[in-house]
Amino acid sequence: MSFMAHPPLHQQAATPAPPAPAAGVIENDGWFPDIALADMRDAMRLDGTVTDARLVQAVVDAILQVNRELANWQSQHAQAGIAALVDVPATRINRESRLVAQYRRAVYSTAKADLIERYRDYDSTATSLSDKKTMEWLDEAPGAQRRNAQWAIADMIGRTHLTVELI
Repeated sequence: MSFMAHPPLHQQAATPAPPAPAAGVIENDGWFPDIALADMRDAMRLDGTVTDARLVQAVVDAILQVNRELANWQSQHAQAGIAALVDVPATRINRESRLVAQYRRAVYSTAKADLIERYRDYDSTATSLSDKKTMEWLDEAPGAQRRNAQWAIADMIGRTHLTVELI
């Protein structure tokens, strides 16, 4: 006998994902833009299962990697007297430099690839068909995110997209 009241089964809903915690801003080097964690959560569909600490670590690592890949390009612009990425002449989309949007995409995609790879730390057993599809997605998604990051960087520096696959 139980003294706890439970709603009828037809009224029980699936447990929603926990809300995303409040997040701040990762300050960049001053030339590249800062990254707002709340904006990244929204853009990359990250809920509260990704902790702030894990998100901060992934974004910092992503910024370091993307900045390293763009170091020569940045240096050329800095030597030409351009003080920040927003000052590099470029077309504007939604009142924002396309270069800033592409930089953000590179950072977001790199960070999400890292987060997806780490997600497997929780549980890598596939017991049902939907779990198996999730595991396949976890295998393929990091590569797609890294490709998105590389294409964003290529678009910034004027390099063509190139995908090579071993046969």
